[in-house]
Amino acid sequence: MNITLKTERLLIRLVSLKDLEEIHELHSLPETDRFNTLGIPRNIDETKEVLMEWTDKNNSGKNRNFTFKIEELESRLFVGLIALNLGVSKFKIGEVWYKLHSKFWNRGYATESLSCILEFGFGELKLHRIEAGCAVENLGSMRVLEKVGMTQEGRKRKVLPLKDGWSDNFHYAILATDKKEPT
Repeated sequence: MNITLKTERLLIRLVSLKDLEEIHELHSLPETDRFNTLGIPRNIDETKEVLMEWTDKNNSGKNRNFTFKIEELESRLFVGLIALNLGVSKFKIGEVWYKLHSKFWNRGYATESLSCILEFGFGELKLHRIEAGCAVENLGSMRVLEKVGMTQEGRKRKVLPLKDGWSDNFHYAILATDKKEPT
């Protein structure tokens, strides 16, 4: 399967095994691991296992999971990852997650790439609802989710196993009918 999405500044395409070293570096950064349940990999082989699972799902033909690499359009520098995982077809629901390299934080890339994935989900995939979770202390991610029009719907207690211990999680969602452009 080959899906490529573009924004004004970004190229968003499905991950491949060629992306292993960049993804391993991203997963190895303590600052990007702070709110991530995956944890820092012990070695590149551990990252390769995760990447192979993503590429298998991307290429399964069932079109239920999409894990994308985010690159700067002009420089082709690796920015990070974003994914859209679909639930049961009948409910037309997807869940998004993203993880950007810290050297690209505070440039609007998370908002831009998430807006693109929402357009893909609502337009191409005809989803009704897209959800996301966010550790309650992850203020940057909360701002991104709210900028793209997602609404905080609730709080799950002690559901995220982070390296600092169990964290509460804010639950966000957006419907196809209330989608708006980022502010």
